[in-house]
Formats: sequence, C-alpha cells, structure tokens
Amino acid sequence: MQLRYSFRLYPDSAQRTALARAFGCARVVYNDAVRAREDARAASEAFPKLGVLSKKLITAAKQTKERSWLGEVSSVILQQSLRDAETAYRNFFASLNGVRKGPRLGPPRFKSRKDNRQSIRFTANARWTITDHGRLNLPKIGAVKVKWSRTLPTTPTSVTVIKDAAGRFFASFVIDTDPTADQARMPDADRIIGIDLGLTHFAVLSDGTKVDSPRFLRRAEKKLKKTQRELSRKQKGSKNRAKARLKVARAHAKVADARREFHHQLSTKLISENQGIAVEDLSVAGLARTKLAKSVHDAGWSSFIGMLAYKAERYGRTLIKIGRFEPTSRTCSTCGAVDGPKPLNVREWTCSACGTVHDRDHNAALNIKEAAGLAVSACGAPVRPESVLAQREETGSHGFPTEPRAA
Repeated sequence: MQLRYSFRLYPDSAQRTALARAFGCARVVYNDAVRAREDARAASEAFPKLGVLSKKLITAAKQTKERSWLGEVSSVILQQSLRDAETAYRNFFASLNGVRKGPRLGPPRFKSRKDNRQSIRFTANARWTITDHGRLNLPKIGAVKVKWSRTLPTTPTSVTVIKDAAGRFFASFVIDTDPTADQARMPDADRIIGIDLGLTHFAVLSDGTKVDSPRFLRRAEKKLKKTQRELSRKQKGSKNRAKARLKVARAHAKVADARREFHHQLSTKLISENQGIAVEDLSVAGLARTKLAKSVHDAGWSSFIGMLAYKAERYGRTLIKIGRFEPTSRTCSTCGAVDGPKPLNVREWTCSACGTVHDRDHNAALNIKEAAGLAVSACGAPVRPESVLAQREETGSHGFPTEPRAA
C-alpha cells in the first residue's frame, strides 16, 4: 500500500525564488500540453502522443529564445507535468465513457499563476537526496530545511513539493508500506463497533460513547469574518490586499489543520481498538445543499470516513458501509419494530411496540452495527459477511492517503 508522508519545509529567500521558477515552468509546460491537444481537437486531428509533446514542448522549446528559461529547472519536473496533463485527459475520457466512478469530470483547464496551490514532483530520476543534516536536497533548488515530525519508514519513491494558499511549503513523500509489519504493530482486537455520525455529537458509538463535535469553523467564525472584512476593504491589485489575502488563507488553514488532526486522532483510536467498524454511507453532497450546509462541511464526515477506509486497509481491519436508506433512526434496536419518521429535533423517542425509551443517536449506532452483519471468529478475523477490505480511490498523482503532517 502506498501512503504520503508530509513534512513542513522552510526554504530561504533564494530557494523560494528557485521554487517559484520551478512552479512557473511546470505550469507553462502543462498549459502548452493542454493547448497542443485542444488545437489538435479543433483541427479534427489525433491527439499528439506524450513522446511527441516531450520533444516539442521541452527538448525543442529549450533551444528557442521564448522558452530558453525552461533549462533553468530540473527536466524531471517538466516531464512529470506532461504526465499530469496526460493523466487529466485519461481521467476525463474515462469519466465521459462511464468507466470512471464518481462525479462527471470536465476537460483539463489551463493553470493560472494565481492558483492557490502550486506543486512540482521529483521522481527518483531527479536524484534528490536527504542530507546527513536532515535537509532535502533538490536539484537546481538546493538543500531545503525540513521539520521532521518522525522518521520515514522506508525509502520514498518520489517527493512532491507543495505551496498552499497560506504560503506554506510542504514535502510530500510517497512511501510503500509493508502490510505485514503494519498489522503486527496494531494490537489484537475482537470488538465490533457501529458509528452514527451527527452534528450535535460528531460521533456516537454503539457502546454508548459520545464524541463531541469540535466545530472548528464555528469557533473561528469571528476571526474569519474580521480577516475577510479587512480583505474586502483593500484595493484590488495592491500589496496590502495580497497581505490581507494571506491572513484569510492562514486563518482557514488553521481551521482545516485542526479538523484534520482531530479526524486522524479519532480514526486511529477507533481502528486500534476495534476489529470491525460499521458506518452509514451518508450523502454528504446532498446534505451540503440544505440549510445545515455549513455545519456539515464543518464536521468533515467524508474526510473522516476516508481515513477510516485507508487505515482499515493498512492495518487489516474491516470497514463496512451500510446503505443510507436504512431506517436506523426510527428502528427499535430492542425489538426491531420500525416507527414513523423522526424530525431532527426529536432526540429521544419511545418504541410503540415494546415501550423502550431510545436515545436517537445511540439507537442508530446500534442499528448500524446490526445492519452491517459483522461477526468475529475466535481468531479475530471477520467471518460474516464475507470480508472485503476497504478500497481507496486514486485520483491521479495525488490519490494516496496522507498521514498527519508536521505543523
């Protein structure tokens, strides 16, 4: 299994300039590739192959006056930029033909220098190294300071340097993990748990445990409103507006980092303590179109379930998703009787068949566990239904699950 380990980078002024140059060159090559294919489509010609584009847009372009500055950066990142364009077109056609699952993808678009996220990727061919002093030595950029929050388990196969909207730099290493070693590190467990995700409580477990919702966005709203108001008052194109935009981005990044850390800690705890985990397959996109949209996005259920999925696969646990149309909130977990619809303001209800008083969320968690039909044998292996490890979806070069990164 492949994972990404991210660490914070602290380049100096010269290295920041070199990275900006590398981001720009990679962006130009990507845009040239998209333009070449769009021109071929407009002329009803066959799309040029990757090898043809490489010779024309990189090798030959370096010899021209207009593109001679492409030689100032590593050729590996330019080749990877072409491959990214190739992957974007492949995903677009797969989505168009119905082969690719998920929402319909649009055709590749041109990248802008004003994009919030910039990235370049170095493979092993680029001969990047980690120095004895713990710096990341990148070709034609230099030895960049890294804040190592932990050691890398194996030698990385590639590294992606990312600049986010808040102006922070990160190094994202692709690691091939050993499933046997990962599962050996995880303690034995024979428990099965059902999880009901909500807004009042982020998660209610079938054993009665309730995890409060941190509501990171709601708690930071006052500061976010202030920074956004300051941004709106700055003149467009001015340096002060650029500074104000960074303040807004950093405030949002702080909220996102806190939410991600909370998801990582809770998902790791659940995976380590339980052999089987059952969750409801929520329609987050549908809920995000209701009046609860801000609270739904603040909770980040999709991100949390994604973490549970790849950690279950990594550590040999079982994650089962039950259908979103299962009447878990209105089914009595004691006698199985199905009651009428329950508005969101109803947090407790009494079963008309057996008279049991239910906490709405705890009752739903019990029904989720029951609906999953999980059972554990004496050796701790899931036996009913036939176990299928949670699969992750890859989306191009950034499809690997990401481990917690250094602040």
